Amino acid sequence: MTHISGKLTKKLVENLGAGRHGDGNGLYLVVDPSGARRWIVRVVVKGQKNKKGAPLRTDFGLGGADIVTLPQARDRALEYRRMAKQGLNPRFNARQEIPTFEEIAQQVHIERLPTWKNAKHGQQWINTLRDYAFPKIGRMPVDTIGQPEALMCLSPIWTEKHETARRLAQRIKTVLDVAKSKGFRSGENPITEIKDARVLPKVKIKPKHHAAMRWQDVPAFYAELKTRDAMAAKALMFTCLTGSRTSEVLGMQWDEVDLEARLWTCPAQRMKTGEKHSVPLSDEMIAILSTLKAVKSDYVFEGQKRHRPMSNMAMLMLLRRMKVEGVTVHGFRSTFRDWASEVANTSREVAEMSLAHKVGSKSERSYARSDLLERRRVLMERWSGFVAGEVGKVVRIG
Repeated sequence: MTHISGKLTKKLVENLGAGRHGDGNGLYLVVDPSGARRWIVRVVVKGQKNKKGAPLRTDFGLGGADIVTLPQARDRALEYRRMAKQGLNPRFNARQEIPTFEEIAQQVHIERLPTWKNAKHGQQWINTLRDYAFPKIGRMPVDTIGQPEALMCLSPIWTEKHETARRLAQRIKTVLDVAKSKGFRSGENPITEIKDARVLPKVKIKPKHHAAMRWQDVPAFYAELKTRDAMAAKALMFTCLTGSRTSEVLGMQWDEVDLEARLWTCPAQRMKTGEKHSVPLSDEMIAILSTLKAVKSDYVFEGQKRHRPMSNMAMLMLLRRMKVEGVTVHGFRSTFRDWASEVANTSREVAEMSLAHKVGSKSERSYARSDLLERRRVLMERWSGFVAGEVGKVVRIG
């Protein structure tokens, strides 16, 4: 094979600044202002003219310089020039390069970013592949991945980290399905084959419960929280009173709060159910919110950075500093639910809807929503009275 040489070197390819740098024979390294580096080749296709009647001169991308090496770029450029000399347009005649698993996965991640509930979900999607798939199959052409390659990724974590392995399998399957739809693969998806053949052992999942505080212990805990000035303490007090999820409370902004109507409306995109949820505000909740108005932040519970929310670990870390062991922030939802059944003797619909759980069919929920708001208001006022140590605030709940 002929040794191809040019002006560029490996070191220059890695270090040249922004611009278009020629190697010779129509091959260029293009460095974007962002630092991204890619190869292009400019060829003149023999006998073909552009719209103005001049010889057809075209630029073709040869891939990123982080994936395609200088010798590979020279080889591909030579192949494109040979075709052009024969009057063949490389766009239709070049040997199709099969992308790697990682290249397709990164593409799927970018294409699907707008469809994820939030940026965190999109990041988790690619991180799982980065940690468990890319080290083993990332550089393999996507058409060479079969059951053995998929099992290399799944088997080591199938029993030990089953939930992660299950998600990993789903994500590998998606990448390979997309590769097939783009014409880079054929045949059955190996993940489907593994599942159908029951190649991997069945794993029994134990339901994971969030450790909850006994409702009897909440008033004393809340009294201690009240002595603390930290923003995390205010957020935890509010979370405990509303029975809301951590992300719902920490993302809370002032335009969601109507103090006159005594209502906080959490938007659909922050709700697990994907539907907006109204929380009736009790006297105790309003007292907490009133003290925070003076902060003049976009977020009700501002974090360490101005106009930014608190870290989602802040409340859990506070629990640890208070030496409250074996209890999670999410567990306060269970605490409230137990109290609602055992003490308040409230109906299932009112208790479940207070926790933003879906109850009944869609039409039943639509019918019940407005009807239950006032009944939930009574329940939340009574719960607040119990938690804050004010006895006998409300005696009857519908």
